[in-house]
Amino acid sequence: MARAGWDSLFGCFGSSSSSHGGRKKKTKTKKKGKPKVAAAAGGSGKPARSLQSRLSFTDLSLSGMVSPEDLSLSLVGSNLHVFSIAELRAVTRDFSMTNFIGEGGFGPVYKGYVDDKAKPGLRAQPVAVKLLDLEGGQGHTEWLTEVIFLGQLRHPHLVKLIGYCYEDEHRLLVYEFMTRGSLEKHLFKKYAASLPWSTRLKIAIGAAKGLAFLHEAEKPVIYRDFKTSNILLDSDFKAKLSDFGLAKDGPEDDETHVSTRVMGTQGYAAPEYIMTGTSPDGEERRVRLRRGATGAAVGAAVGG
Repeated sequence: MARAGWDSLFGCFGSSSSSHGGRKKKTKTKKKGKPKVAAAAGGSGKPARSLQSRLSFTDLSLSGMVSPEDLSLSLVGSNLHVFSIAELRAVTRDFSMTNFIGEGGFGPVYKGYVDDKAKPGLRAQPVAVKLLDLEGGQGHTEWLTEVIFLGQLRHPHLVKLIGYCYEDEHRLLVYEFMTRGSLEKHLFKKYAASLPWSTRLKIAIGAAKGLAFLHEAEKPVIYRDFKTSNILLDSDFKAKLSDFGLAKDGPEDDETHVSTRVMGTQGYAAPEYIMTGTSPDGEERRVRLRRGATGAAVGAAVGG
């Protein structure tokens, strides 16, 4: 595809606004309403936290080790369910290998099924249960980061966090189940049918909309782990961003940047970012979106 075509595709998201927290153009005089996160289950009557006033990871982490009770109180109105380890053992058939979906940097993932018998007010649905590997490369900080961000952010192109488990040493996350798995599997699986271009573009546009929502929110979010394995697909190939363990609060008000160490996956990050720690004005996102649409392997050159 010609460079002009790509630029016109990816450039269209920079000025878009979202009803879920995006910034509006200042020329409009219409009163700006505060977007709301879904109300708490069970009809508590408490107002949902807007994205503008959402709890930041820094706000919570500065208080030291957060207890399960403090975390639950901090996320009132987020519609998250708190599961016990016994409940999640039951919904995954004791983490049976027949329910095993896959494994990433956080730990293994199992398919389960929940309904109002598991938790009152919870609709019947399949779920993905991610279990922290206590001997893996990630830990409590990444788990808490995911709970804080996905517990409050709601958008059609972000995977939905249904609940979590915080019991003794156990750290688990419960998500909506994404039928078609990750984009990576569709692009690089040896015997997978090739995705038609219309589907690839649909996925690229959906992922870009998810990023635009994060970047244009009143409290911006830096995702920091945008790659094909973290783009999940539902039965209609609708793309949703997942895995927010490396996410970070973005700059606010008059800030132009935030201090951060280089994060992400080698081969997906732009070379300038790896060397300087500064993302070169969206080029890294364009490279990843093009790689996702074309199916180029990590490390392969991606043309304009």
